[in-house]
Amino acid sequence: MSMATDGGATAAAPTDPDFKRPAFLELFFDLVYVFALVTLATLLAENLNWTGLAETLVLLLAFTMIWALTVWAADSVDLARPAGQGQFIWVAAASLLLAALAGEAYGDRGLLFAATYVVIHLSTTVYYVVVVSSGKPPRRTVRIQFWEGVAAVGWIGGALVGGSGQLAIWALTVVVEYGAAALGWPVPGIGRSRARDWRLVGARVAERYRQFVIVALGVSIFVTGTTFSMSEYTLERAGALLVVFTTVVLMWRIYIYRAGELLTDAIARSTNPELLTQSAAATHLIMVAGIVGAAVTSQLVVGRPLGETPPSWAAVILGGPALYLVGRGVLDFTVFGRISRSRSAGLVLLACVAPATPVLPPVLVALLAMTVLLLIAAANLVSTRRQPRTPAPPMLG
Repeated sequence: MSMATDGGATAAAPTDPDFKRPAFLELFFDLVYVFALVTLATLLAENLNWTGLAETLVLLLAFTMIWALTVWAADSVDLARPAGQGQFIWVAAASLLLAALAGEAYGDRGLLFAATYVVIHLSTTVYYVVVVSSGKPPRRTVRIQFWEGVAAVGWIGGALVGGSGQLAIWALTVVVEYGAAALGWPVPGIGRSRARDWRLVGARVAERYRQFVIVALGVSIFVTGTTFSMSEYTLERAGALLVVFTTVVLMWRIYIYRAGELLTDAIARSTNPELLTQSAAATHLIMVAGIVGAAVTSQLVVGRPLGETPPSWAAVILGGPALYLVGRGVLDFTVFGRISRSRSAGLVLLACVAPATPVLPPVLVALLAMTVLLLIAAANLVSTRRQPRTPAPPMLG
């Protein structure tokens, strides 16, 4: 992905001569996750409380696990072959069903949601055993399937339990899945996976991460436009539309300028590019969660820009940008080996706004959050023009 920078700076370009752009099929695969993120944003907006937040977070982590494993595994799949294309299309179709069930995942369709999630992981393993590995699955696949088998008990068991116990069991299951992934899916007798076992092509995967952020930003724009079109046209709602759209634009600007743009070069210069590539996935997950918060903000603020701002609304309106800045700060460390002071300053400013939210209308709270992001974007522009930045990733063992 070539992106021109301001001030005449040289555009970042993949340093790997063997760089392969993501296939069009992978971009098609992402379209399913547009629907999934829209569904999750709507689900949270309709259940804006601590329980709703926890339920949405668990589902977001479930969808992200499927997306991440599919992205990482793409280096082992020949998407030019019908067999590889069929696997991707199958996972996309199953993920679409999963997204369609998400709204009732904690209700009558909980068991079907859990079964679909488990089948996606199981079918992927079967594909690698039968097609890719010719009956001899790599240890990486065995390790992942072992832990997904453990997780399957939690997903199915939680759905069968139902009620308040379902969320607790599913939350614990997600913790087990992500904990196992962080440790390399350790299995007695065959050890754990190393980052290099994935043979990740850093430039290609970095571009997939960027595309996932764009997907999330697109979801926010879609929700904003849809909410406005379904509401009565008023000057207040038009102003709210401008505020939330500008917020999304600033999130894009802060992401790409310049850590998001230089991630590919940072991976190439890293002492452990595979590990840096994997760790960047967690960073982007945090940012995507913040962008989903912005989508929820769009639905709330455009729908009702004036009146009181309930604490739950304030938490989302300010919490979305705050979570985004946390992820963006970690991305700074990933690319430059340090965290920009503007990220910390932004978090402090958002915290300062919080006490005043009970007496402010939602649109004004959103405007203040937008102003914080605007100040950060301006600080980034000034800082980079004074001192051009080059990737300096941290030393990784």
